[in-house]
Amino acid sequence: MSATETVEGAGGIAGSGAAGSGAAEAPPARAAKPRAPRQRRPMTAARGIRLMLGVQIALGAVLLMGDALPGLMRATSPAPALDQPVVPGDQTRRYQTPRRPGLPFQAPGADRMPTRLQWEVSGSRMTLEGGIAPGDATRLAEALEAMDPAPELVALNSPGGSVFDALEIGRRLRAIGADTAVGDGGICLSACPYMLAGGVERAVDPGARVGVHQHYYGENTFLPVFMAVEDIQRGQGEVMAFLEEMEIDLRLMRPSLLTPPQEIYILMPEELTDYRLATRIGGITAEGAAEGTREGEGTREGTGG
Repeated sequence: MSATETVEGAGGIAGSGAAGSGAAEAPPARAAKPRAPRQRRPMTAARGIRLMLGVQIALGAVLLMGDALPGLMRATSPAPALDQPVVPGDQTRRYQTPRRPGLPFQAPGADRMPTRLQWEVSGSRMTLEGGIAPGDATRLAEALEAMDPAPELVALNSPGGSVFDALEIGRRLRAIGADTAVGDGGICLSACPYMLAGGVERAVDPGARVGVHQHYYGENTFLPVFMAVEDIQRGQGEVMAFLEEMEIDLRLMRPSLLTPPQEIYILMPEELTDYRLATRIGGITAEGAAEGTREGEGTREGTGG
């Protein structure tokens, strides 16, 4: 074999190798196509309704959990029981009335109270006892219109209840010129002081308990948050307007707003007179001011619907 053939052979081998190497190379990558922007689905009426429903359910769940908190807090509240003695600076007590009016309330040392206001009339005195249920203002107004003469003194014994009904009852009592009183051993709590405030003269026995706290103004748990807040603000505005109308010192709102619903702030005698919620302590002329009627026993219009 000549040198020339050797060189040519080597060249042939090299050439064929180069050719083979070139055949194995991958083709150049294709440029990626740009993705088209994702088109958002238009907000149809059906989608909007579903979205609002979902938000409402979520908010309702949050508020429902909030409803359970007062009960849990009542069970672990460090405040003493309602029947424990009260002294200045130690006036907050546990409040066991259910949130919604119309449910039974166990008054300390007394029989179970009626679930809605009951009344009894004896001469010029009317006794109101029990929880204040929605619609009680209308019931009582109808009963008072049928009375001639109207009662001169209205004795109260109530754990509270519907704020708006209590405000209307207070206005009605002021309109007929009646005095109000809470007798020895009686209670006037939560919304009840608004009925007390309606009296022209307002007497509270030293052995009675008059107390205030934060109120619930709405009964619908599944309200949107902004509507729940609106209800609270509107309710507070109604209460302030009523207190001004009755010439009660608005400082009464301070312990009310600072005391949670599961507790009650018992007002001392000097606070009652200082805030003008009571015009006098003691001196109640109507005997048995705290003696209420029991459901179905001698009431006049007391069990009407």
